[in-house]
Amino acid sequence: MAIFDLHHPWSFTFGILGNIISFFVYFAPLPTFIRIRREKSTMGFQSLPYVVALFSAMLWMYYALIKTNTLLLISINSFGCVIETIYIFIFLLYANKKARNDTAKLLSFLNVGVFLTIFFFTYYILEGQTRVAVVGWICVAFSVIVFAAPLSIVFQVVRTKSAEFLPFPLSFCLTLSAIMWFGYGLLQKDLCIALPNVLGFFLGMLQMLLYGIYRNPKKVVVEEKKPTEHVINIVNLGASEVHPVEDSPKSRKSDDEVAYIEEENKDNKKIDEDEENLEFVNEEEQIQECKASVKIDVPIQLVVCAA
Repeated sequence: MAIFDLHHPWSFTFGILGNIISFFVYFAPLPTFIRIRREKSTMGFQSLPYVVALFSAMLWMYYALIKTNTLLLISINSFGCVIETIYIFIFLLYANKKARNDTAKLLSFLNVGVFLTIFFFTYYILEGQTRVAVVGWICVAFSVIVFAAPLSIVFQVVRTKSAEFLPFPLSFCLTLSAIMWFGYGLLQKDLCIALPNVLGFFLGMLQMLLYGIYRNPKKVVVEEKKPTEHVINIVNLGASEVHPVEDSPKSRKSDDEVAYIEEENKDNKKIDEDEENLEFVNEEEQIQECKASVKIDVPIQLVVCAA
């Protein structure tokens, strides 16, 4: 295995840049786990993205080991295996019993059962380039599935018309990573590396486009309801003498009507205030639900061909 491919200096350049960018992408969930450690709770986050990322890194590591001249692919995926294992360990440390059991089952099924099945089938039954090709296309199929996962957040952005939870720096880094690994695979004449990153590039561009469109969400303006004003017009008919007037039933009735109107105005004002408070509470609940739903979707963005 050649450490530096001097015959393809551009391939080496793309591979180095892909490694550097992918290192930053792998560190993207670090603030989440710092927060988990500080709160001593997983706070509703799921382990699925990190288990899947570990499985992806294991697959590409296996592919790189049975293929020649793939040191740059080995370097980034070995780092991916280490960092994702650390993330999963921290998650298990602070997860509740149910989340810990679910994570253990998922690890046993995907990272042990499925991976060992692929390994034994391809290593002991297949040989040579056939083995390389089969493992490569398995990696492609899994990478396409992984790249389709962030579509959920794309639909969320379109539905809410807000890019508040669409991290632009991560989308930008994922797009650059896809470009670098596509160039590396193309120059290495390896379609298994190049093809999935075409999808990764278009998905990254779509996310950045949506961020540009919905980065400033329109705020809903609630019109303030004013109570009905009752105006009494007093008309001066000219100078007149003052005469003592006895209270009549009609005048007492007018006073009662004025008192009733004032009481009605107070009730209307109280009802309007209650409606405004209810609208504010409902809006806050919708924001919290949106945060809770997106909180799980964001970390699913993974590095294909470098994870």
